Amino acid sequence: MTKLLAGGSITGAKKNILLVIFAAAVFIIVQLLISSNVLGAQGMSTIAPICINIILAVSLNLITGFTGQFSLGHAGFMSIGAYATALILIANPNLGGFLGGILVGGILATIVGVLIGIPTLRLRGDYLAIATLGMAEIIRVIFLNLTITGGASGLASIPRMANWFWLFIFTIITIVLINNFINSSPGRACISIREDEIAAESMGVNSTKYKIMAFAIGAFFAGIGGGLHASYFHTITPKIFGFMKSIDILVLVVLGGLGSTSGSIISAILLTIINTLLRQFSEIRMIVYAVLLVIIMLFRPQGLMGTTEIGELFARSAQRFRGGKEKVE
Repeated sequence: MTKLLAGGSITGAKKNILLVIFAAAVFIIVQLLISSNVLGAQGMSTIAPICINIILAVSLNLITGFTGQFSLGHAGFMSIGAYATALILIANPNLGGFLGGILVGGILATIVGVLIGIPTLRLRGDYLAIATLGMAEIIRVIFLNLTITGGASGLASIPRMANWFWLFIFTIITIVLINNFINSSPGRACISIREDEIAAESMGVNSTKYKIMAFAIGAFFAGIGGGLHASYFHTITPKIFGFMKSIDILVLVVLGGLGSTSGSIISAILLTIINTLLRQFSEIRMIVYAVLLVIIMLFRPQGLMGTTEIGELFARSAQRFRGGKEKVE
């Protein structure tokens, strides 16, 4: 373990190696459970939302947690990816149509994110939240009134191409790419904007540029999450991507910790499992769900992880263990 420490922290290359090993272990274990029918349709109906929610939470955390921009428009970007993937997949019900639809959906969401971000990201705080919420509602209403998208009825009988393999692959890609961006020079510029935008600009950071960059990347992966949702759940309607969907994604980010990718992953897993377990109590499900959130935020207002990553916790634990061992010796 001591070899994994360099000045008290795990280096970037070794972090990536550990992530690959952990990801491979998770994939193999879940695949074995699926192959042996331990995880049937009910199990996959929980795993699929977990993967999609991780993608949505991690991508919104880049915008809200790391860049400090209070956005309520993630459901709008998700809907763009969902409808683009669904339309392409219905026309081409094969792997090429699925991957092409996912890519096109992500790119379209990025383009819309940039076009919306240029005028709105000059706003701050509540004003930005209202503007992005309005943007998401405009997108939803457009899909609600288009004939090609099925109007209020939405699209049904979408071919299911999103299986465990593709859900896992896109989840890992999202985590790795956004983590690498955060640890890059533009990512550090985004964090400096979150901490103090005026001070960052005085040091030469182009805040508008980096906010739009984070917004575009977040929108791209939200589009991918929407595409996976459309492909796995067969049916999409405009009401799925309403105001409450943006709130649900924001809850995942706040609960996990603003500025912690690990926190977003953990909260996505926990809340999805809790939501699944409470389905059988339909009358009181939302009450119990809300009470649990209130309790968690009362006792842990900074979120489950705060701004800390789980790798840092392991590094600190290893360092304390190493220090205690040296004292004993």
